[in-house]
Amino acid sequence: MKLRIRHTKLGKVRFTSHRDTARHWERAVRKAGVRVSYSAGFTPRPKLSFGLALPTGAESLAEYLDMELEADQGTPAEIAALLGPALPTGYELVESAVVEGRSHSLQDAVVACTWQLHVAGVSADALVDAAERVVAAASVPLARERKGQRSIDDVRPAIERLVTLGPDSAGRPRLEADLCTTGRGLRPSELMEVLFPEADVLDLTARLVRTHQWIDEDGTRRELLPSAAAGRAFAAYA
Repeated sequence: MKLRIRHTKLGKVRFTSHRDTARHWERAVRKAGVRVSYSAGFTPRPKLSFGLALPTGAESLAEYLDMELEADQGTPAEIAALLGPALPTGYELVESAVVEGRSHSLQDAVVACTWQLHVAGVSADALVDAAERVVAAASVPLARERKGQRSIDDVRPAIERLVTLGPDSAGRPRLEADLCTTGRGLRPSELMEVLFPEADVLDLTARLVRTHQWIDEDGTRRELLPSAAAGRAFAAYA
């Protein structure tokens, strides 16, 4: 039985790495007494499969993992109720479901992510101007370096949607962007780089939240597991 879980990562746990997140889940599984399958070999590992890594320091309403269970141990909701209290504060299980049949890995299935960026040190008008410039551009060049080789990539096709939002509770202007994850994709930090090429990206991004992860299914874009509870969890940290 494969169980897919959607959870948040909000607050102080945003400073933990992808590897630390995996360790948190492994400890939670043991603490909750949930029986998961293990890999074969000299160093068996619990069969927990995680989705796309979240940048350290970023928060999320839409993190996923797949877990192979040894046997039927109850409904997805019952298993989630065991796991939730065993996790550190900031992780909240907002949806769970059994995955039937064979499926792509989480990392291979996702084609785009929606990000919300809270921007510091830039006026709302300047943010609107920058977003409109990028959206209207036929091409958006970005200098990248990989394995010591520098290249100039056109990242405009990777920006599927880019809109400005009203200010957050601290008065900071916000962006919402759908960024492609297939191929080389585009990271939120790279989006800020093309929006404000002369600025320090780290100084500009006051808060970064992944709100959705999208897959294509028979030509239709949908979430891996939709959840209204994720938005309610986010409101507590807004």
